Amino acid sequence: MNSSGQTVHVDLGTRSYDICIDAGNLAQIGSLTRSWLERSAEQSLKCFIITDTNVLHPHANAVKASLTAVGAEVRVVCVKAGEASKSLKEMSDLYDELVDFKADRKTVVLAVGGGVVGDLAGFVAATYARGLPFVQVPTTLLAMVDSSVGGKTGINHPKGKNLIGAFHQPAGVLIDTDVMSTLPDREYISGLAEVIKYGVILDAEFFAYLENNVAGLNERDPVVLRHLVARSCELKAYVVKEDEYETTGLRAILNYGHTYAHAFEALAGYGKLLHGEAVSIGMLCGSRLARKLGRIGDTEVQRQIDLLNAVKLPVDVPEDVVKRADDILNCMLLDKKTVAGDLKFVLPDRIGHVETIGGIDSSTIIECLS
Repeated sequence: MNSSGQTVHVDLGTRSYDICIDAGNLAQIGSLTRSWLERSAEQSLKCFIITDTNVLHPHANAVKASLTAVGAEVRVVCVKAGEASKSLKEMSDLYDELVDFKADRKTVVLAVGGGVVGDLAGFVAATYARGLPFVQVPTTLLAMVDSSVGGKTGINHPKGKNLIGAFHQPAGVLIDTDVMSTLPDREYISGLAEVIKYGVILDAEFFAYLENNVAGLNERDPVVLRHLVARSCELKAYVVKEDEYETTGLRAILNYGHTYAHAFEALAGYGKLLHGEAVSIGMLCGSRLARKLGRIGDTEVQRQIDLLNAVKLPVDVPEDVVKRADDILNCMLLDKKTVAGDLKFVLPDRIGHVETIGGIDSSTIIECLS
């Protein structure tokens, strides 16, 4: 990797892996996959690429070419782009493809795409033959800084997002920041919500960096992009190391804004609101809730509003959703942080630090929608 590249190590003992971040490193995925799996050039390598219609050309084809160049046998399977592909039917079709490919426990699944592809491919890898090795090649900003790191995989149930899933750590993650040049504006901007979230929950200095580099964020400046991806991955890696399976409660802090957001996504209809857009709105609802509980003041709320506005993220709950208070609460009760009907929220007490808070009256929760 050239001097601009960075490697972030996710330290999980025998399940540890590296995240290789650089501009223009996609062509290295073949040699990296062999090294991550400790397969020498003489050993056979079967690769099953799962991608979607948005990134088949050019990214998945580039990954296939790199793998073929190191002697791998490769099959590419393309699903329809969008949240609807995280379904039981799509998963079953992928199992059929793996059977047809004569996949065995040494076959590696590569996810080339955004969070939907990563979650779906990861769950297929986790469950086929009781677990196949898995490599993440995220192509959206959202997937680079969030879903590709940490081993969470899953599909949606009609009644709730990510209700069916498993923890399955990848063997490695390759992030080529150049692929962001092909991202539509809306997808790129959506990813910035998760980046901003890291500043609020863990790193006040990083939040200030984002405030001071709005022009670079909006212009997709390569230096700014590499820094925000690397720092976000470092913060995610720290949380995952401390709480891989969500047992201590620390990993829950990554869900700042998400209790509201998942309800908004489900009620708007999956795909109507992009995940990052829902998180942006959810973070503001959460910050208003924190203010109402006396945890933060107007300044902390306003800084979030100003930064989200500056990068053109939405901040208002959609009109057709805001009227459905009972439905919002019912959706929230499916949240994995809920215990015995007590809704729990990740709330800041300052920029750079959050805690999980329960025992909040439902009317207060609803009041913070606007």
